[in-house]
Amino acid sequence: MRKAAAQHLLLVEDNAGDARLLREMFNEAGAIPVRLTHVQSMSDAEQHLVGHNVDIILLDLGLPDAQGLGAVRRARAAAPRIPLVVLTGLDDESLAGQALQEGAQDYLIKGQIETRSLQRAVRYAIERNVMEAALLVERERAQVTTLEMTHSAQHDFLTGLPNRMLLNDRIRQAIQFAPRHKKFLAVLFLDLDGFKHINDSLGHAVGDKLLQSIARRLVECVRASDTVSRQGGDEFVVLLSEVDRPEDAAVTAKRMLDAVSETHTVGRHELHITTSIGVSVYPDDGLDAETLIKNADTAMYQAKEGGRQSFRFFKPAMNVRAVERQSIEEDLRRALEHEEFALYYQPKINLDSGKIIGAEALIRWRHPTRGLVSPAQFIPVAEDSGLILPIGKWVLHEACRQAKAWVDGDLPRTTMAVNVSAMEFRDEGFLHGVLDVLGETELDPTLLELEMTESVLIKYVESTATILQALKARGVRVAVDDFGTGYSSLSYLRKFPVDSLKIDQSFVRQISTGGDDTAIVIAVINMARSLKLRVVAEGVETFEELAFLQAHECQEAQGYYFSRPVPAQHFARLLETGIAGSVVPVQTTASPRRLYDWTSVV
Repeated sequence: MRKAAAQHLLLVEDNAGDARLLREMFNEAGAIPVRLTHVQSMSDAEQHLVGHNVDIILLDLGLPDAQGLGAVRRARAAAPRIPLVVLTGLDDESLAGQALQEGAQDYLIKGQIETRSLQRAVRYAIERNVMEAALLVERERAQVTTLEMTHSAQHDFLTGLPNRMLLNDRIRQAIQFAPRHKKFLAVLFLDLDGFKHINDSLGHAVGDKLLQSIARRLVECVRASDTVSRQGGDEFVVLLSEVDRPEDAAVTAKRMLDAVSETHTVGRHELHITTSIGVSVYPDDGLDAETLIKNADTAMYQAKEGGRQSFRFFKPAMNVRAVERQSIEEDLRRALEHEEFALYYQPKINLDSGKIIGAEALIRWRHPTRGLVSPAQFIPVAEDSGLILPIGKWVLHEACRQAKAWVDGDLPRTTMAVNVSAMEFRDEGFLHGVLDVLGETELDPTLLELEMTESVLIKYVESTATILQALKARGVRVAVDDFGTGYSSLSYLRKFPVDSLKIDQSFVRQISTGGDDTAIVIAVINMARSLKLRVVAEGVETFEELAFLQAHECQEAQGYYFSRPVPAQHFARLLETGIAGSVVPVQTTASPRRLYDWTSVV
């Protein structure tokens, strides 16, 4: 599939720090290719526009030589047909509304800009640019009436629905009337689940037809007095102008969930898609349009996290989580540059010899003020924001560098296991990136093992097989992580060149508690043996678990029973010392004990 051409974005911003942050957000987001030019005054912007083709202008309303609406008017005069997105402070939000009246397509509030909102604003400006180009061609063919121009400025070009500007105006009007009529109003924020996959696999023409079908169904779900608007991309916002009770919004939300999920026929395709909905209610959840939409957006993400194809009402606690998430995202952007990440290594043990035969690299984040941040807290944020790509690249390089250092230090050869996320594996540069790291670090490829979950492997079967075969040809090993929690299909185990299965610790935990899932552990071990795959038990914490695994001839294990993850220098001492004696035999009557006094080494 041909890549989209990079959009030339002119950033007019005199604050170098803000400009650098915006540039980083564009570079790391990756969803919309952007070529960014930064100037620090309106005069410089006007000069640049004379000799360069610019697709989008991102304009600060507080420039040294142009402020407020004066800056907007000068930008529109210099480039009347180029989409304009303005940057304004929190205290000047009303000014942003006036800027929209002057011809700006969108606005962002400095200090509250995040990757998603920045991408959304640029994407919407790009769509408006396409619309304007189409309108220009239409003007050349015939005279366009003032009424048609007004409609085009206030409606989405693809679906014909009201756009953000018209929606905001209608929300403001509804807010004025609601207290007089003793009514509530509700804002519903909808985001389609899995729309990108349809766009990527079937093409944008099919995706556009699907959006038009969804738009028609949403309109059918509301009253004539309500407003269904498209924000751009696969996002819709609905205004229920007068409702008797907040609970009435739930009835409409359920109706929309059902309407969207019904089969859409687009040409020869029968498409199935769902949506997630967030709901905010005036006056409890906001007193202005911007706040109501923002809080509905926040609630929508809670619906997605809760399993999708559902709706959630906004709760104040969601804002706390949203602020915390945004803070983590901002800090993550600086963490790599400031070298705040570190790798810890947990040993893998051969259960016959008791020797360390491998290490799993696990990332840790030492935040300057938060202290040690749990991966469970920051990895989902990294994946959602796209930051997992540079972080994953650093982890792979650092792990391979450390493994090579241990080899060069004449320590026992051990495999280095590195976890790979779905976003990393799906990145088009993944394979070359792995091979480049191996070349740069000069690590023997047979010492590298990539761990991926079942869901990552079977998402795109053909391309996955090609990548894994290329890795296998170089000697890189592949392990299926958390086996048993996903699809657990024998078909992909036969199709893919997999080397080992890792039994998820939730099943291992059942051994000590006497749970029914011990049968799964036995089945996985026997299946792996028949397929000539190594099997590794994760999360071993007790002697009973170890004895059970030995009795059923599990080959390898890792977990707190042997060692917690430790820094590189401590792991090197474990390799130097080794394990005294072998693993305790199953037949022993000795009381439960650790295999080795790790605390004397670490």
